Amino acid sequence: MKEYRSEAIRNVAVVGHGTSGKTTLVDALAFVSGSSKRHGQVKDGTALTVTSPEEIERGFSISIGCAFAEWRDTKINMIDTPGFLDFQGDAIAGLTAADGALITVAAAAGVEVGTERMFREALTRRDPVLFAVTLMDKEHADFDAAYAAIKEKLTSKVVPVEIPIGAGPNFKGIINLFTKKAHLFTAGTKSGEYTETDIPDSEKARFEKYHQEMVEAVAATDDALLERFFGGEEIPGDEEMAAMKEAMKRQELFPLLCCSAQLTWGIRTVLDFLVQLMPSAYEMEEQKAFKGAEGNKTVEIHPDEKATFSALCFKTTAEPHVGEVTFFRTFSGVVENGAEVYNATRDVAEKLVHLAVPQGKERIEVTKLYPGDIGCIAKLKNTHTNDTLSTKEHPVRLPQVEFPQPLVTYAVKATARADEEKLQVGMHRIHDEDPTFETHYDAETHETILSGMGERHIEVAMSRLKRQFNVSAQLKVPRIAYRETITAAAEGQGRHKKQSGGRGQFGDCWVKLRPGPRGTGYQYVDAIKGGVIPRQFIPAVDKGVQEASERGILAGYPVVDFICECFDGSSHSVDSNEASFKMAGILAFKNIAPKCRPVLLEPLHEVEILTPDLYLGDVMGDISGRRGQILGSENLEGIGTKVKAIVPQAELYLYATKLQSMTQGRGTFTHKFHTYELMPHEAALKVIAEAEKEKEEEKEE
Repeated sequence: MKEYRSEAIRNVAVVGHGTSGKTTLVDALAFVSGSSKRHGQVKDGTALTVTSPEEIERGFSISIGCAFAEWRDTKINMIDTPGFLDFQGDAIAGLTAADGALITVAAAAGVEVGTERMFREALTRRDPVLFAVTLMDKEHADFDAAYAAIKEKLTSKVVPVEIPIGAGPNFKGIINLFTKKAHLFTAGTKSGEYTETDIPDSEKARFEKYHQEMVEAVAATDDALLERFFGGEEIPGDEEMAAMKEAMKRQELFPLLCCSAQLTWGIRTVLDFLVQLMPSAYEMEEQKAFKGAEGNKTVEIHPDEKATFSALCFKTTAEPHVGEVTFFRTFSGVVENGAEVYNATRDVAEKLVHLAVPQGKERIEVTKLYPGDIGCIAKLKNTHTNDTLSTKEHPVRLPQVEFPQPLVTYAVKATARADEEKLQVGMHRIHDEDPTFETHYDAETHETILSGMGERHIEVAMSRLKRQFNVSAQLKVPRIAYRETITAAAEGQGRHKKQSGGRGQFGDCWVKLRPGPRGTGYQYVDAIKGGVIPRQFIPAVDKGVQEASERGILAGYPVVDFICECFDGSSHSVDSNEASFKMAGILAFKNIAPKCRPVLLEPLHEVEILTPDLYLGDVMGDISGRRGQILGSENLEGIGTKVKAIVPQAELYLYATKLQSMTQGRGTFTHKFHTYELMPHEAALKVIAEAEKEKEEEKEE
């Protein structure tokens, strides 16, 4: 294929709510441009960026899909992203790799939660944004309503640059507000061909209204244009276009397009506007990076062909019979096929054999890539998502994709015990592809834990484990790492005596247990006087008490925040040894601890919830119902209210699902461990009863 330099490359992340037509739009853009030979459909699994069995089965995007369109001597790299919030990690990765966003808004549904989330993300990144009202041929399509919703819910700076003629089954054309021409479509055209005509009389009033609005909006962003506008001068379309592009880069304007991707109507003008309005990689601001593998100095990375090579790996996938395929965005320097590069993140060298550009499932091999392009490579030895590729002579680490924190957690085990190793391998492979899917072994609860963005996210991961690794797994509620402590002091004896002929075992200690300050853990006090316990055996008592405290008093959880004072005891000149005094310490704890009024402690998490004001009452009421303590709230203008609270960890199980239900998917939250606190008596009794039940079940097994 043709080589494209930075000035002729556009990198666009196609984002929006699920089912708003992103995948169909990407397919149509590639097909109409001639870069793809077939116009596929999402419903039958033939769309260009539908690549996995899970996507074909479910009918929506689960991970990033990359494709390109060649149009007007320009290469448009398109990153098709998932729309459902469970898979938003890939959408964020797509925005990180791109230089701008094309946000799809379904003509009938209007602005939805995914639209809001991705627009906020693009704003935060200072990305230029184009909106596209899609599905204009569907029932109940309403361009004006979609435009009004964007203006009301997202930004007042949105401005149409084309408007539709008709809607739904009557959709038949568009009017380009720059060229002041109508594009009329004919049923049955395959690649969005149209007849260019003057604006029909029936549409002139509507055209004048929207054209005036566009000209005023563009002129307001440039003082020179504004002066000419007020002077009554007509501004040429190419000058308006140039001014709009500059305003887009400053996020002062957000152009609005319309189309029907399934019919390919309006797709040619979408391609035109992507070329004319989206900035090239060369025009974007320099990237900041950390120099050296350790990142001890900040440097600027420019899209300069003469600079040393640097690229960020933003996605890793696994393909049958191929292995891992790494997708990367180049930021500086020219990289050639067969080049040896350096992964500064992991301190390994890699060879780029079969350098390619992605086109859906296909990989088209190329001889070189210029700064700003998107490429892929298979079978790298030790390179994963968020790694930086550069050179050994000039190693750098680029800023990584900031993936969101997983929100839903389960305990998991293989259905067949023999499959445990395959389960671990499979889950780690899925994590390499999708960093929002996390897994670890909890040594305290003896469970393998997995976390994801939502129940649907976990369901898809389980499906992949079955298909790719032939492992069936069971999910269950994860155990909570409770703690136990004591609330009163008591003392007593631990005496271990075992004599059965020959050398025996003897250890005897007197111990006092008392509560310690919260958070201090375990403290041991040696109060032995007169050598009643030989000095070499005193640490053994300490070890015994610690070992016994790990097994708990009430429900088998570690005992914390207490002080153990060993103040008396006795020994035998022949039978005493370290093991005997350790056993004496264990017995002392078992005898004394139940007298110290033991209680359960539960982990509390600090939670921050961001919710639209409309749902604030429901959210706060729900937190109170979860035994949560509200610390305060802060109004964030234009976004909603941030609520801070302390909530028991046990009450946060599947909270992400509940929050989305309460807030129509618009609420988000983060949480982190805060402290351990005394558990209410009734709740503690339930935990103790469950622990007893588990013990009985283990005995039966």
